[in-house]
Amino acid sequence: MAIEVGNVFEGRVTGVKPFGAFVALPEGRVGMVHISEVSNEYVQDIATVLHDGDTVKVQVINVAPDGKIALSIKRLLPPPLRPAGRDRGPRPGGARPNGPREGGHFGGQRGGRPPREGGRGPAREAAPRVWQPKAPAKSDNLSFEDMMSRFKSQSEEKMADLDHETNNRRGGGYAPRSRRGR
Repeated sequence: MAIEVGNVFEGRVTGVKPFGAFVALPEGRVGMVHISEVSNEYVQDIATVLHDGDTVKVQVINVAPDGKIALSIKRLLPPPLRPAGRDRGPRPGGARPNGPREGGHFGGQRGGRPPREGGRGPAREAAPRVWQPKAPAKSDNLSFEDMMSRFKSQSEEKMADLDHETNNRRGGGYAPRSRRGR
């Protein structure tokens, strides 16, 4: 059988490296299984999963023009079971958490935009976000230059936060001096 993308072979592991494992295929060819293609679970150390001499079933996922063969073990495994989360599956009575949406794909009240993750609930609108200073770092025998550098970076952070907050308010933020007070 020719080595083509999609074909499945049984091969023998000939080498294990931190990034993947080399597998001997028919016709004397060798392919590599990248560490990300070994299992449906996260694999930190491939040596805990594969060893020299292991027989594995692999699928060819790529054959590069230079002859390198990319293999996968993971694609032949059954799909992982997805954990049941709070937001998965049908809701009782078909209700949505924000009520039914009408008028267009994302609803008419939001101007055609999708809802934001974490949205702005009543609690968030009731308490505006206020800048809170960070706890001062210990100044164990810092030189004057170090203290000035720290002050400058903290000052720049504060100014960036204020500028960001001002520009994000409705109305566009700053008005040119010539138009103020008219």
